[in-house]
Amino acid sequence: MSVSVNKPSGAEFVRWMAPVLDCLRAVGGSAKPKEVSAWIRRELDLPLEIAERTNKSGSNRFHNQVMWARQYLVWQGYIDDSKWGVWTLTPLGWSTHLDNDSARDLFLNRVRINQATRQADMGPTEIKVEEADETPIDLKQEETLLELLRILPSYGFELICERLLREHGFEDVSVTQKSRDGGIDGYGVLRLSPFVSVKVAFQAKRYKDVVGRAAVGEFRNALLGRAEKGVFITTGRFTTDAEMEASREGVIPIELVDGERLVDLFEKAGLGVKPKQIYEIDHSFFDHFRRES
Repeated sequence: MSVSVNKPSGAEFVRWMAPVLDCLRAVGGSAKPKEVSAWIRRELDLPLEIAERTNKSGSNRFHNQVMWARQYLVWQGYIDDSKWGVWTLTPLGWSTHLDNDSARDLFLNRVRINQATRQADMGPTEIKVEEADETPIDLKQEETLLELLRILPSYGFELICERLLREHGFEDVSVTQKSRDGGIDGYGVLRLSPFVSVKVAFQAKRYKDVVGRAAVGEFRNALLGRAEKGVFITTGRFTTDAEMEASREGVIPIELVDGERLVDLFEKAGLGVKPKQIYEIDHSFFDHFRRES
């Protein structure tokens, strides 16, 4: 792969533009945001200081940058963003291969276009390259919902997770009493067919930072003899070691629900959120009309 993981000058997310396109081509043309980040992390063998670095908000900085790289590729017409939560290559994206220099040129050209648009609206302003590395709209909404969940009292968060599980098909869901939880916040039954059901225990934690391998292991120990599967829900995120521990063979499986997936589950259930139609400027549409006659 032709993209360096060393920090370039200016906006950091530029280095992920080429890998985003490479990932989507490799997986057949479309993928969910987290799948793209995981693919890049794996294929480029990113060191932990890059893959696990966090922003002040506690969100994963690397994933944030991948999201922002995708936004520029959308503006350029390489990725179709018409379907929420799925990134899909356009025909132009399929045939476009970027390297460090071409990604940088794409970025600078878009900065100039955005600057010209702002100048037309508000008068002359100076836009520094570094200032473009901000949080994409999708992540801003995600962080707002996560902050609301994080400031709930612990019991309130457990109750809302109980409601969320019920909305997604679980039956007989209940939160355990604090004095008797034994490391388990609640139980539910997931019916796989008219003849087969699975008893599931869940843990709900309002973490802002990462959840490590030890926490997942402790939760699994609490499941022994009490449930056939576990669901660990957090407003934070899981380390790579925690993900490996959750999927380890020969032990009780644990499903991990991090902050990003939690937001997605709330939105799909329509729980605590309202649909809202918004319009975003398609800068690529106006490119043709910016040409001099």
